Amino acid sequence: MTNSALSPTHTAPDRNIATMRRIYDEIFGAGRLELIDELFDPNMVNHTAPEAHRHGTAPLRALVTMLRTAFPDGRTDFEDFVATGDVVVGRNWYAGTHLGEFMGNAPTGRAFRFRQMHWMRFSPGGRVVEHWGLRDDVTHLQQLGIIA
Repeated sequence: MTNSALSPTHTAPDRNIATMRRIYDEIFGAGRLELIDELFDPNMVNHTAPEAHRHGTAPLRALVTMLRTAFPDGRTDFEDFVATGDVVVGRNWYAGTHLGEFMGNAPTGRAFRFRQMHWMRFSPGGRVVEHWGLRDDVTHLQQLGIIA
């Protein structure tokens, strides 16, 4: 079944939840950068990123690469999803170990676990066109020992 072919038992919200899981399991979790072109619209907008890194998939590739280098065992564990129409919201934990450079900080070897929420809007064909996210960056940086 292609992304755009939906059966009566496979609705767009169901497909979009499955895609969101794949993004965090396969791209962020396993580093499969080749899936970015399949799962994201090339003109996607990441509303959470700084303006210079907000548009297109190149900044996303750089983000995944940076996170996989800093936290090679990083994983996203979703607690739940809410989907309606073309939007999916997921509430999750992000966890791992600081084993590579992160934002100019040498690896600490410390484990971390903190909350996140992600909103994604999907095209009719099932690709991400917009993303918004909330992360508990303070807890993350405290757990790494980067801030007190």
